Formats: sequence, C-alpha cells, structure tokens
Amino acid sequence: MQPLIAPALSALATSEAPSTAVPADGVAAMGWLLVGLPLLGAALLLIGGRRTNSFGPALATGLSWASFGVGAAIFIEMLGRDSGSRAQHLTLWSWIPTGPFQLDAGMLIDQLSISFVLLITFVGSLIHVYSMGYMSHDVDRRKFFAFLNLFVAAMLTLVLADNYLLLYVGWEGVGLASYLLIGFWNWNPPYASAANKAFIANRIGDYGLGLAIMAMFATFGTVTFAGVAQGAAQASTGTLTIIGLLLLLAACGKSAQFPLQSWLGDAMAGPTPVSALIHAATMVTAGVYLIVRSHPIYNLAPNAQLAVAVVGAITLTMGAIIGCAKDDIKKALAASTMSQIGYMMLAAGLGPIGYAFAIFHLLTHGFFKAGMFLGAGSVMHGMNDRVNMRTFGNLSGPMKITWATFLCGWLAIIGFPLLSGFWSKDKIIESAFVGEGWRPWVFGLTTLLVAGLTAFYMSRLFFMTFHGKKRWLPDDHPHESPLTMTIPMVILAIGSVGLGALLNFGGFTDFLAPATGGHVEHHEPVLSIPVIMGATMLLMVAGVALAWMRYWRDDVAAEPRASFARTVAARDFFQDDVNHGGLVVPGRALVDALTYTDDHGVDGSARGLAGGITAMSGLVRRAQNGFVRSYALTMLLGVVLVLGALWVVQ
Repeated sequence: MQPLIAPALSALATSEAPSTAVPADGVAAMGWLLVGLPLLGAALLLIGGRRTNSFGPALATGLSWASFGVGAAIFIEMLGRDSGSRAQHLTLWSWIPTGPFQLDAGMLIDQLSISFVLLITFVGSLIHVYSMGYMSHDVDRRKFFAFLNLFVAAMLTLVLADNYLLLYVGWEGVGLASYLLIGFWNWNPPYASAANKAFIANRIGDYGLGLAIMAMFATFGTVTFAGVAQGAAQASTGTLTIIGLLLLLAACGKSAQFPLQSWLGDAMAGPTPVSALIHAATMVTAGVYLIVRSHPIYNLAPNAQLAVAVVGAITLTMGAIIGCAKDDIKKALAASTMSQIGYMMLAAGLGPIGYAFAIFHLLTHGFFKAGMFLGAGSVMHGMNDRVNMRTFGNLSGPMKITWATFLCGWLAIIGFPLLSGFWSKDKIIESAFVGEGWRPWVFGLTTLLVAGLTAFYMSRLFFMTFHGKKRWLPDDHPHESPLTMTIPMVILAIGSVGLGALLNFGGFTDFLAPATGGHVEHHEPVLSIPVIMGATMLLMVAGVALAWMRYWRDDVAAEPRASFARTVAARDFFQDDVNHGGLVVPGRALVDALTYTDDHGVDGSARGLAGGITAMSGLVRRAQNGFVRSYALTMLLGVVLVLGALWVVQ
C-alpha cells in the first residue's frame, strides 16, 4: 500500500501560495442565503408560535436542505475555477463605521469555509430529518426545530465570516443555541444544570476570543482575516504568542479541550439529535476551525503553536482513557469526541504539515461520529430511553439496521483499512512522527498508543451494546426505529465507509492548501511509513481483541469492578472536583467578600452618611419650633457672635 503522508506533503509543497479573495460573483454572490435560510426558519418558528406547530418541523428541515443546496452549488462552481480565484469575498453591508474603525460585515467563501459549509448543512440536515422521528411526540418540537435552525445559522456565520468580530457573533450564537438545545428539557434539573455548565465553561473560552480580538485591533488596527495575516509579518513574536494563546483558550472552551473539557459529557443530557449536532458537525469543530483559520499567527508564534499540539495530545489521551470507563453509551461517545478533536488539535499544532490533515479528519469524523450518535439514539428509542450499556447486549438481532450502520461507524473510527478513519486519522499519526528532537517521539507515540485505546473502548461500546448475552430488563422490547431515523443513519454510514477514500484520492489536501498556508517542505517521519502503519494496525487489532474477550466472549457484570483507576477515569480525572475547588469555592469566597464589602463598606458608608444627616436634621429641626421668642433669641445670639468676631479681629 502506498505511503499516506508523502503524496500529501508533495502536493502541499507544490501548491500555490494563498491567494487574495476576489469579489464574489455567480452563485457565490448568493452566499448570504447560506445563513439567511436557516435563520429565516428559526425566526418564523419562534415568532409564529403555536400556529407553526403543524408545519414547523418540515419547514425547518426544508430550509436546512435548501442551505445545503446553495452550498453545493457554490462548491461545484468553485471547482470550475482555477485555484487562484477560488477564494471569493462577499460584502454584505457597512457594519461598524466609527472613525478609524471601519468594518464591513462580509463573507469569505474559500476552500476552508466551503468544506465546513457542506459538512454543517449536509450532516445538520440529516439530523433535522432524524429529529422528525425522534421528537415526533414532543409537544414543543416546533421550538426544538427552531433552535436547530438557529444553531445551523450561527455555525455558518462563524465559518463564513471574513473577520474575527463577525466570527465572534457566530461563536456566541452557537453558544446560545447549544444552551437552548442542551437544556431543552429544562424541567429536569440535571438537564438545566448541564446546559448552565456548558454555557459557563464556554464563556471562559469566549473571554479568550474577545481579548484576542482586542489585541488584534490594538496591534494591527484591523480584525479582518486579510488584515491580520498581513500585519502578522511585522508584529513581534511575543505579541503573536499572546494572541495565539488567547485563541487557544477560546478553542479549548468551544471544542472541549483540556482544561475546559468537563462540560462535554454533561451535554449529553439534551435530546440525542443535539448530541449528534454538537459533537459531530458543528460546535466542537469550531475551535479547530479557529486555529486553522488563524494559521498566519501560529506560523509566526512557534510557542503558541506548540501549546496547541500539547493541549491536543493531553486531551486525546484523557478522552480515550475516560471512554474506557463510561457505561453510558452517549457519554462514552462524548469522550470519544473529546479524544478525536484532540487528534485534530494536535495536527493543527504541527503547523503547515498538519492543517489540512486536521480538516480532513474533521470531515470524516463528522460523518461516522454523527452516525454513531444517531445510532445511540436509535438504541435508546428501542430500549425505553436507557443509556446504560450493561443493560443492553445482543441488540444486533432486533435492530439490524442500527447495528449495521453503527458497525460502519465503529470500523471507521478505529481505523479499519480503507474506511474513512483509516485515511484521515492515520495521516495525523504519521504527521506526528515528522520533526526533530523530542516532539516526533512524544506526539507520534501518543497518537499511536491512543489509536490502540480507541480500538479498545469503541469495541467495548459496540460489543456491550450489540453482541454478547442479552441483559435486557423485563419490560424491554427492543425494536427498529422508523425510517425517518434509519435513513439518515444509512446515509451517514455510507459516508463513514467511503468519504475518506474519496477525499484522499480526490486531492482534498491539494484543494485545501491555498487556504491553509501554502508551501511546505518535504520531511520524512522519524520512523518509516510501513513501521508506523504496521504498529497502528497491530495496536488496533490488540484493542479489538481485548474488548472482544472482556465484553463479548465473557459475561458483562451488572456493575463495574471497583478500582481506583476506574474511579479516576469514570469521574473524568476529577475535573469537576478540580473546577469546584479551583474555581467555584474561590469564586464563592470572592463573591461573599465583595458582598460583605458592598453591604458594610459601600452601602454601610451610604447608610452612615444618611444617618448622620438625619441626626443633624433632627437637631436643626428642634430650632425650627415656630415660637417668635426662640427666633428672636437666635438672632440676638447671632448678633453677639458677629460683634465678638469683629472685636477679636480688630
């Protein structure tokens, strides 16, 4: 089999330098419809209220598909252009015309943004279709579909913006929509709490993005992508490093990377289609997009770039270990998402050699992870909404379509040869072995070992759910889901199988290169390609075999075996405890101190001043008694005092 990394490096090495975006024409001039259509759907369903109950879900789904149609038309037209004119710029209106700060609201439709547009609208529309079956009995389904449309519109705003400030608008919109969707069943306190946790954790990252934008304006005098890229060449390394670290903080919050990853598992409280939307095609990919889009900064700030790779390496390892200990099928998939996004962040932190591979894996992951989340929802649909895999087993019989589609996703994510994950994740592993000094050994071996862990915990999930002995509860009657749920799963399964090969042999890295930095010199990994591939395959087989022995061949215990290691992993490395001790407790102490200062200091001073004036007023009021003799005596005393003062002065 041909080496995976060398052809891509050669393609990058011969690619043209990033081109300047040309004014949008043709279909791209209608790019505003990409955001406008789902935003219109959200507005109609929210403003229309109950009058839209009968047709609201269908309308929202249709508008999402219409947005995909516009994106597909723009993409097809883009392929007909030469690489130097594929990036197009669309000015929408004059947004902030305030003195020296002149900023238009505009769209940048290039190879990077159109890749995200197609993923968001296609997978997002499939999730809309799935939701029509999954949420069919919910009395508030119209509102749910409005929030889905809002989510898609916000994410499209984020990836299509031509400047960081408009990106921030989409960034905040995604945060708002995720809060509304995660807490959709907010009458359940844990669900409401999970929505709050996700919102607050993201706000920490949002501060990083806000400060980064301020630093950009202070340094470059602009916040447009083109202006920042041009100004970065003249900025100091220290300034770029600060901006890069602030952007990384933002990415950690939105993409659930260390140390802001604790919200992701709790976000499973929302309806399962929300989990698929957040974890596959939209929200958690935003941080990867931000890092790759900001490559002009990271290329000139090596320390910030290294920090991205380190964060990715830590997170992909933590996510894999956590996934080994989760019995909740959705939380196990959430841990997997955390780990897979870690792969992407690590690739982005490798610099120009990894940018395209990060996006490559992001696209394939969007299909197989969305398919598995929808598969988890199908299992819940047939198992009375339970999520504990220890009460599943042998569901491959009554749920054949769910089993088959989940099988495709499982094989793809573990890197089974020729499926999507094989083409994308393995390229990241091989890229991690490129470099000098300690980095290729630390990053390369980390990605390699986690590939084995991924095979184990994903096989554990698959075998516990669909194979082995039945562990159903007495009232369980598993059955296949309706077509509105299974058809999207089948389509995503097809993508899980074939998308990776299509992108690999279709020259996706060459297509993406102008938007991710251009020229890259050719370097060989520190280990040969066959050795890396062989080690990856060996660890994958070992992980599957171990999971087969423990969770298919042997009986699965009703309760997990207690151990310290399992407790650490099951409790997410005590991240909630760390956050509570490091943030919540000091935060409450600070609030209590400020409250005391406010009550006894600020308010106390005000109350003391008011009390003093009241007492003085009481004394003065006694002199105003209405008796003429008192006033005459007061006047006499005043005359005496004046005469005495004059006598002393003379």
